[in-house]
Amino acid sequence: MLIAGRGIITAEFFDAGESRALPWARRPQAAALVAQLADPDRGWDAIVIGEYERAFYGSQYASMAPLFEHYGIGLWMPEVGGRVDWHAEDHEQTMLALGLSSKREITRTRIRVRTAMAAQTREQGRYLGGRPPYGYRLGDAGPHPNKCTQRGGAARTSLSRIRPRRRWWRGCSRSGWPGTVPPGSPTP
Repeated sequence: MLIAGRGIITAEFFDAGESRALPWARRPQAAALVAQLADPDRGWDAIVIGEYERAFYGSQYASMAPLFEHYGIGLWMPEVGGRVDWHAEDHEQTMLALGLSSKREITRTRIRVRTAMAAQTREQGRYLGGRPPYGYRLGDAGPHPNKCTQRGGAARTSLSRIRPRRRWWRGCSRSGWPGTVPPGSPTP
């Protein structure tokens, strides 16, 4: 709808499964798009972005806009109602605000997921992968109860609470590192 009557889509670049926090050079499809910018026979003269949040993160627009402008590539976005004007202050401010919004969305989602996982571990005793929390030991809980999963070699794991140990290990110095001697101490 954004480009109706003004052009047609000739190629698509969509990075499925890639984080938008990565720079364009580290996303396979975005890197392919950037590689085609210098080619005068690329077959397209504008980039249409359906959702800002999927293309730019934080200040990525500020680093990509000069490249697009240098190669004479237009940028079309629904947030500005059509073509982005490289020299319009209001378009630049809109892009900055959208970048910060995208960054905030990722940060909020990351916090929400980590909080939910911590609550499940704390309240339900569920181990959700990764490093076990401090004071817990990961142990084998036997074969997996789901027979389909069990055939794939998966086993159940459980977390058991262990009592923290507060004693010095034999062979350690006061600094806690094996084989080190505090300065000024007689050597053994």
